[in-house]
Amino acid sequence: MKKILSIVPIIILIILTTFTKNSTKKLDKRIFDIKEDLILLSEKYELVLLDHNFLSSPSRLLEYQNNFFENELKPIDIKNISKIEFKDQEILTIELIDKNLINNEKKK
Repeated sequence: MKKILSIVPIIILIILTTFTKNSTKKLDKRIFDIKEDLILLSEKYELVLLDHNFLSSPSRLLEYQNNFFENELKPIDIKNISKIEFKDQEILTIELIDKNLINNEKKK
């Protein structure tokens, strides 16, 4: 009887240890996968940010305009921007910006 009482706790401890190791191994794998994904996303973010900064800097845009478009691009006033819609054989223009709102913003 004493042998059985001493063997049962040892078997229970072995089983609990196995479950604990298994769950820890799964957690370690998930943590590793998430860290790898984070590293890849971070590198991709840095490349995209570099690309964005390189392409969208004002001096770079002016250089592109001069190299590729010459005199084709002209600045426009934001007040003159409108949306064109085609509806039942009609062409409708819709102002995107309220001109009164712009005038009020300038006064402030």
